[in-house]
Amino acid sequence: MKTIILAGGSGTRLWPLSRDGYPKQFIKLLGKKESLFQETFRRSLLLSSIEDIYVVTNEKYKFIVMFEVEELGYTYSEENILVEPEAKNTLPAIYAGVNNIIKKGHDIVVVFPSDHMVVKNEELVAIINESEALTVNSIITFGIQPDGPNTGYGYISPGENKLNGYVVNSFKEKPTPDKAIEYIHKGYYWNAGIFMFDSALFSGEVKKYSTEIYEAFETSDNIKDAFSKISTNVSIDYGIMEKSDKVAVVPVDIGWNDLGSFDAFYDVFQADENDNISEEQNIIIDSRNNLIQSHKGKIVAVMGINDLIIIDNKDALLVCKKEQAQNVKNVVEILKGRSDKSVEKSELDFTSWGHSKVLEEEKDAYKIKQITIDPGKRLSYHMQHYRSEHWIVVRGVAKVTVDSKEKILQSGESIFLREGQVHYFENLGKTSLEIIEVQIKE
Repeated sequence: MKTIILAGGSGTRLWPLSRDGYPKQFIKLLGKKESLFQETFRRSLLLSSIEDIYVVTNEKYKFIVMFEVEELGYTYSEENILVEPEAKNTLPAIYAGVNNIIKKGHDIVVVFPSDHMVVKNEELVAIINESEALTVNSIITFGIQPDGPNTGYGYISPGENKLNGYVVNSFKEKPTPDKAIEYIHKGYYWNAGIFMFDSALFSGEVKKYSTEIYEAFETSDNIKDAFSKISTNVSIDYGIMEKSDKVAVVPVDIGWNDLGSFDAFYDVFQADENDNISEEQNIIIDSRNNLIQSHKGKIVAVMGINDLIIIDNKDALLVCKKEQAQNVKNVVEILKGRSDKSVEKSELDFTSWGHSKVLEEEKDAYKIKQITIDPGKRLSYHMQHYRSEHWIVVRGVAKVTVDSKEKILQSGESIFLREGQVHYFENLGKTSLEIIEVQIKE
């Protein structure tokens, strides 16, 4: 069995926690030890060997994916990360993975979003294995029993029984509140966005209903060429599931939540005796039904407030009534209209050699960064034209090359680099090399 993980979403409804440069699937939410992506990757390992797991993402997130898998303690082939040259919605992304799988032989494929929470992993894996016989003539979507008239989810109308599932009569888009209540009374399911199919059957349905996408991959040698031949954005729901007569829904009870907005946190995170969700360091007095998350190491104190969402990041603060949580995306649209970098900007910047974080800066004066270089990696050979730099090794052993002269720096040692000097740093150790860089603009 092969697994495809979709990891290209931006999660704008969780701003300022989630940014275009570092979206919700990679964030460790409310003190969790692993991100949603890492939880998804572990779940995939219950179904597939690591070489049979494919991640479809974009160029911005490629090295974040590598870091997140390595943080779990696994060695993962870069060839299994399929990079979309541009976002074309879920069907091209999924078919990019399917096409890669087909080149090595047909198989059963499971598709997971990386930004959803699943609490009951063992139950989901068991149901997936039990449903394998259904893939002979069906593309499976997994349905969630609604616990309320949620207007943020798509709904599935089940028909006649089919093995351990049902034939799908129809898919319904995100409904009005009244329609959502009607759908629940009719026994509809939420669409969890988890799919399972035989690659040959799925490929045939793509050829039939989304011919452009099928032909794009058939006539291309790589994903970049294929995407250049796809003219429209199309989801798997619209492109295949709503058109095919070979679709089944299998109900699951897996503790699922797409965490699509901050009010969804109340369904998955433990609240205190006053229904507040918060990290331990925060101080809450005479307040109820609040969600509070703050920048690491920062204390938020609240008194006499109710029903608020407070997200306090280093560079942005969100305060809104809980009932307005779905409208956070409107703030993001305003910021995009201003070309404000806080939509994209993330504290962490990931590259092929490791990652860095800006600790402090003053425009046109100085910038202080924490740089982490992975074992066996090095910074590129480069020269700064407009600033000098002071580098301090705080952990590990570095080999520094400056104007062709080499020097070894241990923890606590430093070097000053003048403007115009050509240099690079290399990690000589078996653990991460951490450096504090102070840039001073000339």
